[in-house]
Amino acid sequence: RRKLRSDVAAAFPHLSAEQLTEFIPNKEELNVIKIYSHKGEAVTVYTNNRNPILFEIEKALYPTVYTLWVYPDLLPAFSTWPPVLQKLAGGADLMLPGVVVPSSGFPQVEQGTLCAVTLLGNRAPVAVAVATMSTAEMLAAGMKGKGFVVLHTYTDHLWEYGDKSYPPTLVPLATDPAEKESAEDEDEMEEKESVISFSTDPLQQVDVGDLSLKEREGCAVLMGKEELDENRDAGTAEDANTEVQQQTEDRRTPQEQMDALFNQCFFHALKYKVKKSDLPLLTSTFLRSHMFSCCPAGQQLDIKKSSYKKFSKFLQCMQHQKVLQVKELNKGVESIVEVDWKHPDIRAFAVPEGFCSTSADQDRKSEDKEQAYHAPEIIPLYGVSTKMIPLFQESGHRKGSILSSSEVRNIIINYVKTNELVDETNKNFVKVNAVLCDCLLDKSEQDEISNLKWDDLLSRCLDRLQPLHQVTFFGQEPVVRKGNIEPIDITIAQRSSNKKVTIIKNLELYGLDPQCVANVLQQKVQASATITPVPGSKDRVQVQIQGNQIHHLAKLLLEEYQLPRKHIQGLEKAPKLGRKK
Repeated sequence: RRKLRSDVAAAFPHLSAEQLTEFIPNKEELNVIKIYSHKGEAVTVYTNNRNPILFEIEKALYPTVYTLWVYPDLLPAFSTWPPVLQKLAGGADLMLPGVVVPSSGFPQVEQGTLCAVTLLGNRAPVAVAVATMSTAEMLAAGMKGKGFVVLHTYTDHLWEYGDKSYPPTLVPLATDPAEKESAEDEDEMEEKESVISFSTDPLQQVDVGDLSLKEREGCAVLMGKEELDENRDAGTAEDANTEVQQQTEDRRTPQEQMDALFNQCFFHALKYKVKKSDLPLLTSTFLRSHMFSCCPAGQQLDIKKSSYKKFSKFLQCMQHQKVLQVKELNKGVESIVEVDWKHPDIRAFAVPEGFCSTSADQDRKSEDKEQAYHAPEIIPLYGVSTKMIPLFQESGHRKGSILSSSEVRNIIINYVKTNELVDETNKNFVKVNAVLCDCLLDKSEQDEISNLKWDDLLSRCLDRLQPLHQVTFFGQEPVVRKGNIEPIDITIAQRSSNKKVTIIKNLELYGLDPQCVANVLQQKVQASATITPVPGSKDRVQVQIQGNQIHHLAKLLLEEYQLPRKHIQGLEKAPKLGRKK
């Protein structure tokens, strides 16, 4: 604790001795937690009274927003427009066009200086960031480009470790003493600031997701700008937010893209899929039956690829924004019990252009594959090989002739009867003549075997013919292929951390699209499913899904797709019921 106090004093020299003692108390409980970021970086978090107060990355100390709300002047602060907060909370860095230029000028900082980010009209910081350039360089660059790398924000996972309180409303200080303001202007400012403090949650002050430019202009007026600067600042807000949005979208990471996809599907499902009569609605049903159906063609929802990692965390965020209310009606089972259908985000949502036709086409194809899928008719066939020509030439067949098993049986029976080979003493046996001996017996057997049972005769004959098979897909002409058809192969593989995955191969041979099967399985079992190339094959792919999902897979293939069990290999590897694998 003494070392931590000295490190804090060195990192934040503006803290007085009293503030330092208050910040790192002698007797109160101080906990240390080690966590890992999405990038795999080790982060040490110091908590006091259950709230994180500091976090340490690579031996550098950073204050949390909880600390900055108590000591708002601990770091040099830069203000931004309220609509930008959601972008920062989603993982974006702060671009210079989104920084509000105060009349008194920016605080003087150097590249790498730790800074606080505030919202216009409130001095309470909502983010901790590192400056990418000095103040002079920002101005010289014409306030273009990335200004700050954001490390931590209000509403992120670190904030969730605490009591999840809202930022306090701190009135901005008069930073320019030479600035002359009339009493009337001051009264107007106080009046407008009191309007701002009506809601303590910055995310509720404005509709952070879907403000129109006209509304943003009104927001700038509400934040207490002087009448003479109103048009200029409204224009700045418009340009800043437009440019910030363009730059953040252009530079979005895969995680940010998945977050945006979840937001789109969430509001799409609420606005167009869910009805009031559906409530209460299981959260798992909402995701599986409503959100998945709103996913654009060619894209796939995967919560583990988002910043939320769990669907419950995503819903908590939406509940915090007052979009809906989630309750645990049964133990361990959460349900959506209330939706604010008049919420601005829901009302402002519009289906992306071109989505309906593409999505409907995909849904129609998927529905056809799921509901109207017809298992192919598979018939084993046999080709006459060189060695078997003497046996089949009497019936007019040549090398390469294709026969069914019943045709082979009839030809063999006719051959035996024509040549009077049925054993007179026991009609269950057939006498082996020279042709049968050459075609069906191995060299070691030719001197020992003189009679064969009918079943043995037929099975030997089929074994020595060339295997073929005929596949007839619904509505298509039959196709004959060499060899026996490979079964759908299901295997269980072990991955890192002792995790199991189920791998399914050869789906294409049965007219099943691996991607469609992966999508269906993902919806049914709520686990990540991917398509990967089959090792050693250029054109074949396999479905890989987390966990041992053979029970669900068997139900899908046998009951829904009506595939014969003989064409599925690996069903015996299903976990035993009642035991967790």
